[in-house]
Amino acid sequence: MIGISDIEAAARLIAGHVVRTPTVESPGLSALLGVPVTAKLEVLQRTGSFKARGATAKLLSLSEADRAAGVVAVSGGNHAISVAVMAEALGVKATVVMAKSAPARAVEIAEAAGATVRLTDTMDDAFSLMSRLQADGLTMVHPFDDPLVVAGQGTVGLELADDASTEITDVLVSIGGGALISGAAAALHARLPGVRIWGVETEGAQAMSEALATGGPKPVQLSSIVSTLSAPTVSRITYDHVTALVSDVLVVSDAEAVQGTLDLANHAKVWAEPAAGCLLPAARRVLERVGGEARLGLVLCGGNATTADVMSWAERFNLR
Repeated sequence: MIGISDIEAAARLIAGHVVRTPTVESPGLSALLGVPVTAKLEVLQRTGSFKARGATAKLLSLSEADRAAGVVAVSGGNHAISVAVMAEALGVKATVVMAKSAPARAVEIAEAAGATVRLTDTMDDAFSLMSRLQADGLTMVHPFDDPLVVAGQGTVGLELADDASTEITDVLVSIGGGALISGAAAALHARLPGVRIWGVETEGAQAMSEALATGGPKPVQLSSIVSTLSAPTVSRITYDHVTALVSDVLVVSDAEAVQGTLDLANHAKVWAEPAAGCLLPAARRVLERVGGEARLGLVLCGGNATTADVMSWAERFNLR
């Protein structure tokens, strides 16, 4: 299990390389949900998502030989962007593997940062190719199956706990492979004893809830439009952290996640991707369970969806 000392060490390691993003009270979201809401704005992070934290922690830990050989990463979009951009900043050669369903913008950014981009038909194929490239001598920067990456992502929770101006009772965090919620939950429980942590997934990207239902990580079929949450399985380390530290994992529809993105823009004045938008419908369900005295924290994990993407999804689901 990742401890608070591991997360504090990661915070010291990545300081100066990533942004200490704002933790702010949101009057708009508080009015929308009817309880005080604090938002952690990882949409303003370098590379546009929290993924820069874990990628930087891993890259800074490499030996000179590993740096020279280069790294490989697999991603639904945001991890690829972060590994590519941070590797360029730190002078490390990077290869990123993505499924063809990944956002075109993620491919463009990764290529612009100098990374070699490899596209596969499916996410399962992407993970398989990453494993082959690792066997050829590249160092893997795994998006969630690495204690250093989990500790790096945990710095989000550390900052949220330390910077929030009001005491938070319930924190909602999106889940793809589970590194963010694992690290954040470890930090938050250490800093805010008694806090409840809630995970959120979208239908068709339910690797963690499926794992919880069957007693361990297992491959799942992916169909969600939310590629940045579409991990084909979770890892043992993230499963163990969620089992121990998370109250429950809620699943919302793609349409609800896209509506959440629109609501964040309209009420919070924040541009976020559906991987963050999914928190709003889930927050309503949490409030039904815990009552109106809750004080919510929302980790707005990333903002790398384009306006064209969101408008296309909104039209598809007949949303306004």
